[in-house]
Amino acid sequence: MKRAIVTGAAGFIGSHLVDRLLEDGYKVIGIDNLLTGNNLNLENAKLNKDFEFKLHDVSEDLNDNLSNIDLIFHAASPASPPKYFSFPYQTMEVNTLGTYKMLKLAEKNNSRFIFFSTSEIYGDPQIHPQIEDYWGNVNPIGPRSIYDEAKRFGETITSQFVRDNRVNASIIRIFNTYGPRLDPSDGRVVSTLLRQAIKNEEFTVNGDGTQTRSFCFIDDLVDGIVKMSKSNEFGPINLGNPFEITINELVELISKISNTKNKIKFNPAMIDDPTRRKPDITKAKQNLGWEPKIVLEHGLEITYNHMRNSLLNA
Repeated sequence: MKRAIVTGAAGFIGSHLVDRLLEDGYKVIGIDNLLTGNNLNLENAKLNKDFEFKLHDVSEDLNDNLSNIDLIFHAASPASPPKYFSFPYQTMEVNTLGTYKMLKLAEKNNSRFIFFSTSEIYGDPQIHPQIEDYWGNVNPIGPRSIYDEAKRFGETITSQFVRDNRVNASIIRIFNTYGPRLDPSDGRVVSTLLRQAIKNEEFTVNGDGTQTRSFCFIDDLVDGIVKMSKSNEFGPINLGNPFEITINELVELISKISNTKNKIKFNPAMIDDPTRRKPDITKAKQNLGWEPKIVLEHGLEITYNHMRNSLLNA
């Protein structure tokens, strides 16, 4: 039986990846310090005899003598602006020192290593759609840099391990993702708008709402992650849905799905907030045979119903 480690296992993406790996027959070790993760996300996994959970901060030494590890997925990190603004030093540590420590573990075990990077490394892009060869337009001293630059350094250190032939590693750049288990209060635009629709609150939009995003359903994303892990690709490879939508259009779509007509409150734009975001997924199509399948409206309906049940039964 193959063995895999998932850091950030109790997070939104991490927990879905844990479930998929267990379904695929892996023995999975989930590691999380629960800074932003939620134990409830692992309820199903903990019923599986092939899952083991370790409460640990991967920025610190892992004393367990883990061996025979085939795959390491390094997903640990606060990921939404309110979360990484609340935990700036932990965000920088887990993507730099934490990445180094997990790369060392991968080297020791001859594991395939997958670094979870982000579309945020492109900053406020001057090239559209974003291709992997684009170096980005990031403000290194702005408030968002605690996440953007930490992820960029995570890519740098992963790349150096590969150049030195120390690990078989790859980098995935994850674009906006949504689906069941999305934290209603994490500050992401989809979770915020869905929560406001469910609670019949006014919708809040940062800026004028003309900025665009591209949203990928969690099942599609996890499928891309698994395909990357089974390949010999280094990347970086974009994983996201290239369907581009303005935030105002997203509000209209969620209003339709939830059958609400809530007012919209426009707040000041966030500093360094990207004006456009859309992945070029040509490499993912050609090198992994991957592209998303779930259309936005259908995925939002699934997410809305799941969040509604969670909030009403809380």
